[in-house]
Amino acid sequence: TMFRFESFGSGSSGNMYYLESDEGAILIDAGVGIRKTRKYFREYGIKLCNIKGILVTHNHMDHVRSLGILNQKDGLPTYLTKPTHMGINENPAIKKCPVSERTFYIEKQRPFHLAGFTICAFEVPHDSRDNVGYFISYQGTTFCLVTDCGVVTDTIDSYIANADYLVLESNYDSEMLEQGPYPKKLKQRISNGTGHLSNLLAAHAIERHQHHLKHVWLCHLSENNNTPEHALSTIKETLDLARHDCIEALDRIKPSKLFELK
Repeated sequence: TMFRFESFGSGSSGNMYYLESDEGAILIDAGVGIRKTRKYFREYGIKLCNIKGILVTHNHMDHVRSLGILNQKDGLPTYLTKPTHMGINENPAIKKCPVSERTFYIEKQRPFHLAGFTICAFEVPHDSRDNVGYFISYQGTTFCLVTDCGVVTDTIDSYIANADYLVLESNYDSEMLEQGPYPKKLKQRISNGTGHLSNLLAAHAIERHQHHLKHVWLCHLSENNNTPEHALSTIKETLDLARHDCIEALDRIKPSKLFELK
């Protein structure tokens, strides 16, 4: 059986993730610009007709930039919560091409099926209209994605506890944020529990579950308040040495390789 994962961008300039099974493919978020998206699809041989839908985490622009075009012009079904949909269509930048075709409302912690996957959305704290993470299983292999997350709640932790593979935000290094150029208000917004996840909080979450996780990808690293080296060293400090090779940081802008999940 085939279960594959690829990141096409993970950061404030655009987020988009691709999952493929024997029965089709899905995207999580569509925040990469449409020209780049089409270029990546061509380069990686991804056919639009194979994509059965786009799962949306929340309504911020870096997660939905190309959603209206993929939904309206390319006819890709979109799966999201009702408040997220309202938030997207209120955005002036998206009004020109709203998300209006084949839109399916999902409810948190109510699983549904798509492209052979069993998908369950769950609450993730963030200062958007609504925000969800996704727990996805395919023929016994489980995958969990948590991004734009102020703090790891018990709910999030319970999904990570059942995952073989994890994509987890590791947005900022606390010291770099504190000493960096951002105004005080923005620093507070990032670190106040409804903003983004620090390297240290990500490390604690991974540490709790390190022995059953097969692989971890760190996502949504800040351009100004983090580096892949900072994120990886903070997390590796908390892990057993034997687990160090199972963790890597996703590039903010460039596509990752296509990973086989077994």
